[in-house]
Formats: sequence, C-alpha cells, structure tokens
Amino acid sequence: MHALRVVHEPAAGIDLDAAERAAGDLLRALGVDTDSESLRATPGRMARAYAELFTPRPFDLTTFPNDEGYDELVLARGIPVRSVCEHHLLPFVGVAHVGYLPAGRILGLSKLARVVEHFASRPQVQERLTKQVADWLCEQLEPKGVGVVIEAEHTCMTLRGVRAVGSDTVTSTLLGTLRSDARSRQEFFALAGVK
Repeated sequence: MHALRVVHEPAAGIDLDAAERAAGDLLRALGVDTDSESLRATPGRMARAYAELFTPRPFDLTTFPNDEGYDELVLARGIPVRSVCEHHLLPFVGVAHVGYLPAGRILGLSKLARVVEHFASRPQVQERLTKQVADWLCEQLEPKGVGVVIEAEHTCMTLRGVRAVGSDTVTSTLLGTLRSDARSRQEFFALAGVK
C-alpha cells in the first residue's frame, strides 16, 4: 500500500498583499497608528502569521501491515495543539491525546501528530476538531476503535469577555470499541491521563 499524500488546499488560495492591506485597515480602524517605526511592518507580519496558522504542512500518511496482530491500544499523549477560534480569530492552545486499537494496519506514530496539525490549521471550534481527527483516523485506518481527547485554553475566553484565566476546555470523541466497551474506554482515559 502506498502512502497517502495529505495536503490541505485553501479554498481560494492566500493573497498576502490583500491580507496585509486588510490588517492595516483593521488596525487603523481600531485606533492603532501603524505609521511608527515599530508598527509599520505589523500588518504584513499579521498577514503572514495568519497565513502560517491556516496552512498545514503536507504529509504522507504512512501505514504498515499489522503483521504481528498487535491488538492493544496505541496512544500518543501530549500532542501539541494550536488553532484559532473561528468566532474571534484568537488562538487556542493545548494538547491532544490520540489513540487507536489496530486492526489490519498500524500507523507511523508521527502521523498522529500530523493529523492533529492538519485539522487544527484553520479557523476551528474544539468540538469539531476533536471529531474530525477521530473520524479521519477511523476512515483511513479502519481500526477497531479510535479515541481523541483535546485539552485546550481558549484565549477568546481567558483574555477577553469572561476573562476566565486558568480555565481549559476538554473534549473527547470515542469510536468503535473505545466507545462501546467500558473497560477499553476506561483504559484509554487512564492511559491518556484524563481524570
């Protein structure tokens, strides 16, 4: 089986010049003087920063035959998550714990982190991100089960609005055996370190 090349193509492409002009207009509309030496290049930096946040790196989904018949949980804990809240375009950051119960194929371990990055690199809500990662792994690997837990701090909630500093949000998606079997579900949460 050949590796699947995973590339996220922005729907309309990225126009950095237009984004820089828009960022400058936004800053000026908010009363920020962009004529000073220290702020002159800020609109361009903003445009490039958001373009970077919204563009995941391509990767090859590398899977291997499960020749040994390994049927226990495979879990990657503490995968860094960085995304942008689609409601305020403010960052949310945290960690993902991603696991699966193999069937016929196993996955190159680094690809668990690549899948998280792939879906996080766009304006998101954490609930959708959690489900997208789980659904995609289930579709690509056809495992016996998939579990994804994301723990993240949303700056749209901690730096503005309610200003709930120190709070984080936890979401989970469990599919297959990890959803239907209480012992498997408990093992996943225990190994992931989720209380």
